[in-house]
Amino acid sequence: MRRLPRVFTSRLLAAGDTVTLDERASHYLARVLRLSTGDAVTLFNGDGNDYPGKVTQDRRNSVAVLLTAGSAPGTESILKITLAQGVSKGDRMDYCVQKATELGVHCVQPLLTRRVEVRLNQQRLSKRLAHWQQVVISACEQSGRAVIPEVLAPISLSDWLASDSASLRLVLDPEAESKLTDYTISDGSISILVGPEGGFAGEELEQARASGCYTVSLGPRVLRTESAGPAAIAVLQSMAGDL
Repeated sequence: MRRLPRVFTSRLLAAGDTVTLDERASHYLARVLRLSTGDAVTLFNGDGNDYPGKVTQDRRNSVAVLLTAGSAPGTESILKITLAQGVSKGDRMDYCVQKATELGVHCVQPLLTRRVEVRLNQQRLSKRLAHWQQVVISACEQSGRAVIPEVLAPISLSDWLASDSASLRLVLDPEAESKLTDYTISDGSISILVGPEGGFAGEELEQARASGCYTVSLGPRVLRTESAGPAAIAVLQSMAGDL
């Protein structure tokens, strides 16, 4: 069965409404997918529900959709996973954010650690945050999620350690004696701490341990920074029965 197209909109959605989409969404439906009047489509706005509907207007930059009743798609995990990720360059960070979203992450917290090579002034920071949030939205459109994870503004490792309140905080360290699978996972909040390309400095690992974090490995192979977080999320979701 062909999967219905899913498109994000920031508009309020309700059964019986006719929603005119913005230029981005309209272009995608009319020009990329080539939908026309009468074709089925699903809209979502991050409130946790999908809203099926049919196209009633299919102009190039103005597509309108008549909605039927909304319902939760059941794609959210019982785990509330925060990925605290050392900021990496360009496409690597995009890949990490995208795959973490597809795998069910609850929140992404970019971190500025000692070995982060990316330098962001206020203007660049605003642009990167908007870009990362759009990566999240696109990943939700593709993966069927109706709840949109938030990408928070980057903060220092010290600030994050002082503010994070997850019931279990795990630091990925390829040299750790404990494995991720050594821990019992059921439900609740979990934070995964991942270093940038050069990993964490020794004193940063000690600081994390002193703050109540547990260092864990993902096995005998060393993963890249952009794949380590998503891999850990996949393992946790599997342990909790989500995959």
